[in-house]
Amino acid sequence: MEFFVQQIASGLTSGAIYACVALGLVMIYVSTDHINFAQGEMAMFATYLAWSMIDAGVPYWVAFGSTILVAFFSGLFIQRVILKPLETAPVLALVVCFIALLSIFNALAGMIWSFTIKQFPSPFPRVDIFGNGLVSAQQIGVVAVTLVMLAILTVFFRYTTLGLAMRAAAQNAASARLMGVRVSWMLALGWGLASGIGAIAGMLVAPIVFLDPNMMTGILVYGFAGALVGGIANPMGAVAGGFIVGVLENLVGSYIIGNELKLSFALIMVVGVLLLKPAGIFGRVIVRRV
Repeated sequence: MEFFVQQIASGLTSGAIYACVALGLVMIYVSTDHINFAQGEMAMFATYLAWSMIDAGVPYWVAFGSTILVAFFSGLFIQRVILKPLETAPVLALVVCFIALLSIFNALAGMIWSFTIKQFPSPFPRVDIFGNGLVSAQQIGVVAVTLVMLAILTVFFRYTTLGLAMRAAAQNAASARLMGVRVSWMLALGWGLASGIGAIAGMLVAPIVFLDPNMMTGILVYGFAGALVGGIANPMGAVAGGFIVGVLENLVGSYIIGNELKLSFALIMVVGVLLLKPAGIFGRVIVRRV
């Protein structure tokens, strides 16, 4: 029983990270109807920037906040400079652009910081909370940061003028323009927020998996699975999906298939959801009249 509880706690920790990645993917998807395949590499690059600041003596939380700001403006820059000219381009052109960004960030990180694995510090002590070895402060801290970020985003999108404008631009761009909303800038802000969220995910996962240019490859797959399981067009559902994937892949990996096949299980979940409920567990099927 203790092992089962430990796997649940570990799954929730992993699920919190997957939820951050899923949320970033969903924010870009609802704005542009496209999946950003470079989301993981952008998060990895931001995490290296945080590591550089911490290694230079900057306090952890100062580096944490600064990295989020840098990631936000980087996402804003990428959308305005690189992706805005491609707004009317074919889908394949955008997919190629995302893959190119993925390769560029990965190569730049290797060129600047090398491909040697580095240890990333954690702000949470690695101590046992209840004295039974089941739940650590690190696990609780990761989940708490994710839930706080989710609460902030919920308040932002529901109760602020800018958040409501972003939702309007995502749901009906033509009507939003008639109401005076600058849709193009709302898309850029969506990219900025998604990049900031990705940076948080990178900094949370780096102390667990260690820091290297390929650390987000598997995490992106899990985040994508979480987004599809919960609902690719539903931010709250994507977060729930991230937690579901984290817990299930941990339990299945521990009791049934082994840790080596956990990534395969995530992909099986994706296929199963697409076959049985393409909109996701918490998603809604939208019918458009053409």
